Amino acid sequence: MAYATTQQHARSTAPAGDFVLVLTCPDQPGVVHAVSGFLVEHGGNILESQQFGDQLTGRFFMRIDFVVDGPAEVTAEGLRADFASVAQRFGMSFELWDARAPYRTLIMVSKHLHCLNDLLFRTSTGALQIDIPVVVSNHLDAEPLVKAHGIEFVHVPVSPDTKDAAEDRLRELMEHHGIHLVVLARYMQVLSDRLCSDLAGRAINIHHSFLPSFKGAKPYHQAFDRGVKLVGATAHYVTADLDEGPIIEQDVLRVDHGYSQEQLVTAGRDVEAQVLSRAVRWHAESRVLLNGHRTVVFR
Repeated sequence: MAYATTQQHARSTAPAGDFVLVLTCPDQPGVVHAVSGFLVEHGGNILESQQFGDQLTGRFFMRIDFVVDGPAEVTAEGLRADFASVAQRFGMSFELWDARAPYRTLIMVSKHLHCLNDLLFRTSTGALQIDIPVVVSNHLDAEPLVKAHGIEFVHVPVSPDTKDAAEDRLRELMEHHGIHLVVLARYMQVLSDRLCSDLAGRAINIHHSFLPSFKGAKPYHQAFDRGVKLVGATAHYVTADLDEGPIIEQDVLRVDHGYSQEQLVTAGRDVEAQVLSRAVRWHAESRVLLNGHRTVVFR
């Protein structure tokens, strides 16, 4: 695998301080020793280190949070350049950045606002390491909520005739705002295969875990009619295969016969919001590494 000296999400850098390094490569002797040696040479002190060797795929995954007590000119960009020779030797793909730099995040939503509201609140309190410069919707329902947070709201209607133009508009917004991550917070439009490919590994979707049992309109009402005992949600990366991308996080909540339809819907929405926020937080802290159709999540 070719190594990478630049990041897909092009994070900003800051003076010497706290940095995060994540990498994946063929599992082989000497990887941990080489990484540790690099950190020692650059005055790095490890705050957190996690690793995983997948015996099925023969791949090695690692995430290290480290601090450098040194001159102010030590930057993520300089450390990346210096680490390139180590990466080349072991066939690594890697990213290295200032641990405090937030992801520039574009949120897409339709009419259900519970996940959006949760993300906006958590971001405003500092619980999520993201910046949200813009929210895009194919409806106008979210506009008051978004503007109340001082964030730009862009209405991009979508129909079969305007789908290509709508996705081109999305690309323009991503370029203009320097977007690293796209979050589909109950955005009820299917993205084209081309856009899914463009966003591979940097777009997160949320759906209820009744799929594929309860598809179509009002899945929670369908579930109520069937007397379900668990409601849940799944957050995953977006791929061309609808709701089948690599899974980041899942959760469930036990319910019983005493739940009304409305209570079941409310319970389901709560789970969706919590699961999506955890997935976004882990991605923004680069705790999620792709492993083929699966993920490695260093929580």
